[in-house]
Amino acid sequence: MADTFHSADFDKTPPRPRVVMPDRLAHPAVESAGQHGDYSKARKHPVFFVDLPSHALSMTIGWLEPGQSSNRHRHTYETILFVLEGEGYSYVGGKRIPWKAGDAVYVPVWAWHNHVNTGQGRARYLACENAPMLQNMGGVALREEVPERGDEFFDKNHEAEGGAA
Repeated sequence: MADTFHSADFDKTPPRPRVVMPDRLAHPAVESAGQHGDYSKARKHPVFFVDLPSHALSMTIGWLEPGQSSNRHRHTYETILFVLEGEGYSYVGGKRIPWKAGDAVYVPVWAWHNHVNTGQGRARYLACENAPMLQNMGGVALREEVPERGDEFFDKNHEAEGGAA
């Protein structure tokens, strides 16, 4: 197990980085391993976890079928989406951001957002987040969701947070 340092241990910072080799360096065939059941059910669309031992970053692959939307949600961690296939838009902090395969979308901390597939086929995206870093700093990776797509809820409450509806 890795050392845990505290404020009074500042002088124990090693002079050089050390390599800590984990047991696993690859996760072959991520989508073939199957979707994460409970997480996918709560999000109402398939989500596949990339299971690697990063202490700072997470990756997931999400699918949206034609016309499908993710739940409106926000969280205390940043997200960068890379669209693998399909087309649609993300509603981020009151702004509609169109996307297609090859595009990347940034979701800032605590911004209400959801993702919508407007294409004829499946939309797939890779989501990279810094949630593990926040979890390892004491459980501050928090998430809040609106049960449905929640456009009316979002539009009504977003204005109160200083954003344009």
